[in-house]
Amino acid sequence: MTTDRFAYDEAFSRNIGWVTRAEQARLRRQCVAIAGLGGVGGSHLLTLARLGVGRFRIADLDRFDLVNFNRQAGAMISTLGREKAAVLADMARDINPELEIEVFPHGVDGNNLDAFLQSADLYVDGLDFFAFEARRQTFAACTRLAIPAVTAAPLGMGVAVLVFLPGRMSFEDYFRLDGQPEHEQALRFLLGLSPAMLQRCYVADPTQVDLAGHRGPSTIIACQLCAGAAAGEALKILLGRGRVLAAPWGYQLDIYRNRWVRTWRPWGNRNPIQRLALAIARRQLRAMGAGARAVD
Repeated sequence: MTTDRFAYDEAFSRNIGWVTRAEQARLRRQCVAIAGLGGVGGSHLLTLARLGVGRFRIADLDRFDLVNFNRQAGAMISTLGREKAAVLADMARDINPELEIEVFPHGVDGNNLDAFLQSADLYVDGLDFFAFEARRQTFAACTRLAIPAVTAAPLGMGVAVLVFLPGRMSFEDYFRLDGQPEHEQALRFLLGLSPAMLQRCYVADPTQVDLAGHRGPSTIIACQLCAGAAAGEALKILLGRGRVLAAPWGYQLDIYRNRWVRTWRPWGNRNPIQRLALAIARRQLRAMGAGARAVD
């Protein structure tokens, strides 16, 4: 890789104005950890690299496949079968060859989370929607280590954002996933992310939504919006300026419906309104399952 023409200050000079030169220099020193380099994680990494963040810890155990082509930043003919973490690390270094990137090619679990999060100033969630155990462990470690954590979920043609800050409501206190069966965790995670459920009314083919089968539709529209939203929250947290809506506050932006809503669920999924929504969703899923069995 030719790096003789690279100069950090010039490469990121167009950021100046929205950030000061001192703030840009601060971003250069910051470390962001990203677990999951697929649908949203790869876009998170490349967006934050272009913002000028200088240090990363990234983790993913998967390889690129054809089904990733509709949304994943590193998915191309040239990367088929290659490790996602290695591909995205190369792409990020192609933006900034001075980056410090430590790659965890076996993903994250209880055995390596302390190493993965060591020296991290922020965690940005890019794990697969159904990676509940890894996600719970990662957010619990962030709480224990007092590391701010951002999750920006791609939903329909929009994004739902939740931020968990040290000393505030934790991921587990909000979602209440501990001890629940997987299908219930999926439901609680989905409704906790998007209490407004703006995306629900324009699903074109509901048969493609299968929580039990770990399958759902996705769009590049949502993934790109997630990267921008997460980077905006990252900038505010890393630079210590701007208002951060911490859980139980959140927000959802839906481009298809031209809507932005701020959400507030005190006590998270224990909130009476949320509990009612969960009960309705359970009944709807049971009805959908009965209908599918009848068709079969």
